[in-house]
Amino acid sequence: MVDGLLDRGITPFATIYHWDLPQALQDEGGWENRATCDAFADYAEVVARRLGDRVHHWITHNEPWVVSFLGHLDGVHAPGRTDLRAALTVSHHVLLSHGMAIPRIRAASPGAQVGITLNLGLGRTRTDAAPEMEAIRSVDGHFNRWFLDPLHGKGFPADMVAQYGDAMPEVSADDLDVIATPTDFLGINSYNPSLVRAPAVEPTHPEAARLGFEYLTPEEIADAGYELTAMGWPIVPEAFEQLLTRVAREYDVAAIYITENGAAFDDELVAGAVHDPRRVAFYRSHLAALRRAIDEGAPVVGYFAWSLLDNFEWAWGYSKRFGLVHVDYETQRRTPKASALWYRQAIGANGFEA
Repeated sequence: MVDGLLDRGITPFATIYHWDLPQALQDEGGWENRATCDAFADYAEVVARRLGDRVHHWITHNEPWVVSFLGHLDGVHAPGRTDLRAALTVSHHVLLSHGMAIPRIRAASPGAQVGITLNLGLGRTRTDAAPEMEAIRSVDGHFNRWFLDPLHGKGFPADMVAQYGDAMPEVSADDLDVIATPTDFLGINSYNPSLVRAPAVEPTHPEAARLGFEYLTPEEIADAGYELTAMGWPIVPEAFEQLLTRVAREYDVAAIYITENGAAFDDELVAGAVHDPRRVAFYRSHLAALRRAIDEGAPVVGYFAWSLLDNFEWAWGYSKRFGLVHVDYETQRRTPKASALWYRQAIGANGFEA
């Protein structure tokens, strides 16, 4: 695949870990076991040695928050655990393995650029009442600062350490130094802000009180006036701009790649074509927001649309279509959607009419 990309003038960015832990390692405790950090660093070196003469951009981990919290607190992703201490231990070990792998990738792939990709999103509430503002602080700490801070030498945020209490794993100063190993870029996956509220008296999540927030339901988000994607995610391009300028302002980031941005809709193939004007509108508005963020100083140097093809979306299976290209899963026939044609024109012209 790498050779095929290069033959076509496409620069490969290789992600080493995207939640696909070998079962043999999971049987020994998975990411809760510190030894998995060593296994990951070994694996990263093997891959970089094999491909490092042709791949010069490396992403250690995709979305540590997902494997940590969706996999070990909410139980939505593998391995299906529902334990806060486990999730926090995993988040620590995934970040530690990232720092351990960086020098080994660089040694095996001289001159390579190495980074990590985080899924980030700002918090929003329906009111500015004090409990709601506290929920925004908590979701920001849980979703954004829990990963951004240690990666940039600030350690795990003190307010969240206090909030998590006895669920916190043991973290040494040496570990924090390794986690903060300098990178060449930060990858950001962003689709939407997090719409939250203060935990209810009878919360919907068993750890809501300790997390400090609850997510609004898609119905509540729609009732608040937001347009939703097929995932039930609000479409708020100005929040994308605000996120990027905030990261640039608060963290010493040399370069940012938008490694995922896009939208799922209920696309239909009709007479050999897919008309998806809402996806075109999504990309148009978010690329315009990206332009504004760059003008305001965000060091964004690249953008990846999610996704080229409709594909397997983890817990959602094949039911959610993010692709610019429609895939008939029965025949594997691929049909560029109207959004693909618009995007081709936009990147060919290096812009579009506002």
